[in-house]
Amino acid sequence: MRDEVIRRGRGAVAALVLAGLVLAPWVVDDYTTAILARTLALALVGVSVALLTGVAGMPTLGQTAPYAAGAYACVVVGSRISDVGVVQFAVAAGAGAVLAALTVPLVVHARGVIVLMITLAIGELVVTILGRWRSVTGGTDGLAGMPAVRPFWGLPPLASDQARYVYTLVVVATLVGAALLLLRTRAGLLLRAGRDDETRLRASGHRVPLHVSGAHIAAGAIAGGAGSLLVVAQQYISPADFGFETSALLLLGVVIGGTASVGGALVGAALVIAVRDWLFGVLPGHAPLVLGALFVATVYLLPTGVNRARVRLRASSAAPSHPQAPPARDPATVPELRA
Repeated sequence: MRDEVIRRGRGAVAALVLAGLVLAPWVVDDYTTAILARTLALALVGVSVALLTGVAGMPTLGQTAPYAAGAYACVVVGSRISDVGVVQFAVAAGAGAVLAALTVPLVVHARGVIVLMITLAIGELVVTILGRWRSVTGGTDGLAGMPAVRPFWGLPPLASDQARYVYTLVVVATLVGAALLLLRTRAGLLLRAGRDDETRLRASGHRVPLHVSGAHIAAGAIAGGAGSLLVVAQQYISPADFGFETSALLLLGVVIGGTASVGGALVGAALVIAVRDWLFGVLPGHAPLVLGALFVATVYLLPTGVNRARVRLRASSAAPSHPQAPPARDPATVPELRA
């Protein structure tokens, strides 16, 4: 009964949060609406980080690489081929998946801190290339003035901050729902099994590297799609949007929300980005120091995230304070004593 009440409470909270997100553009000003849309795009990258870190057991600092690939692919398609949002999103997701597939040989057999170092190097390499490939990316100056996006063929362009926010929210909600459904399938169970006991899964005849590769490519596609949403929400991109700071913030958000929880990662990443933007205004020049301290405190105090800590606390409170003694056994039923 208690678990049923908790599940209903979670559902009610999720419904309230979704209702708040839907109503937000009509309650806040245009600037805040644009910030919220950008935060949603970054939170979607956090979902891809959670898929790799918490589900597949591959901690990563390199999801900004497919994120950047998707964003710049979206700009190229939008300025030269099509202004339809579905087309741009598909191309961006494909670009992120292709980049992730190219890096699979580097990460599929690594684990732990080694994965962090490899993915960090990949992310920084991509940012360096973007900064120097001026003919396509505009270099460190970035790209601006992208044409307005139409969600589908025949629909009007997204000409206002409210329209761009609603488009971003719909895409993010759809992808998060698809990710949650996918993790309930056999593929999601195999990923978790490989994370918990890779040796046993290999002994059972499963090809763990193949499962990890699929998760890596799927996470790259999600991050690439988020890149197209960044272009829609921000209408300006530069290599600075994909640096190490963004990678660290996303990982911090995922750790706070719970690495194994897609919903928690989404909320955690959104909260961290929002706090970062707020701190930049309140503590100019000191925001990275505060976030770094928060990261260290989170790792030590909540290593499994707020969601898991809450579950453990509830379980410990439900357990009896004094362990019960085992029931006395009848000597006639004990083989040693009966003999």
